[in-house]
Amino acid sequence: MTEQDMRFQGDGLTLSGTLSLPAGDGPFPAALLVVGSGEVDRNENHARMAMNVYNELAARLAEAGFASLRFDKRGIGASEGSFPETGFFDNVADATAALTALCDRQEVDDRRVVVIGHSEGALIATRMAATGAPVAGVGLLAGTAQSGGSVLEWQGREVVKHLKGFQGWLVRTLRIDPAKTQRKLFRKIQASDKAVMRVQLVVKLNAKWMREFISYDTADDLPKITVPVLAITGGHDIQVDPHDIERMRELVTAPFEGHIIPELSHILRRGAPGTSDYKRQAAETLDGELISIVEGWMRRL
Repeated sequence: MTEQDMRFQGDGLTLSGTLSLPAGDGPFPAALLVVGSGEVDRNENHARMAMNVYNELAARLAEAGFASLRFDKRGIGASEGSFPETGFFDNVADATAALTALCDRQEVDDRRVVVIGHSEGALIATRMAATGAPVAGVGLLAGTAQSGGSVLEWQGREVVKHLKGFQGWLVRTLRIDPAKTQRKLFRKIQASDKAVMRVQLVVKLNAKWMREFISYDTADDLPKITVPVLAITGGHDIQVDPHDIERMRELVTAPFEGHIIPELSHILRRGAPGTSDYKRQAAETLDGELISIVEGWMRRL
């Protein structure tokens, strides 16, 4: 495998990514890899935790003969722009620009390019495919079949359910209702037109992204997809509902392949449900079964 820095233009900004190429002569089938939510870089690494999702997946795909492009969001890593002011649909536009740049590479077979998204990236991939992006398939890792607002409400309930230690004790003892606080915050955000809002005076919140994410419903777009869809969610995912795999199966009219991998968490490793186990899981490699499913699906396209 060889890797090289790659820059492309998105909405007047220069965005930066990594192009991974297999050994041998191209053109190669390829995947655009779209990251999840938050201040994560092209590999889905955050300042507080390195998850190394897409550098690992890119390496495995290259071993199997597939090229890939992963890129930094606006204002993250080597990409220009302001992350706090970037909306969900700005992220869709940037991923579309990245797809065009990938398809234009002479090393890539533009008839065999797929888009694979994880978490928010899966929503972005859904939107891209539903609006006519020139892809041969769509891979949804921890995707959804409901509105972003519903996802956040479900996620909030699950996270609280699995809280441990002092935080769990505090919520139970004081009978704190995080869902009520969350709904109040959502109403405040949706009533505003600001790109960035302050919460509790000190925390800066990307209100533009939140408004757009809350309103966007993948259930409206999934039936519009006309290319094969692969969906994989973990049985221990507490950030998206694993049952959405079956909802996708009902909504998607194109060829559909859905998997729920037991004990797989939202960060695509196996472990206990709950965010408290994420740090340990992040030290492990990506789940082998997930990688095998993705590789097999790409070969069949």
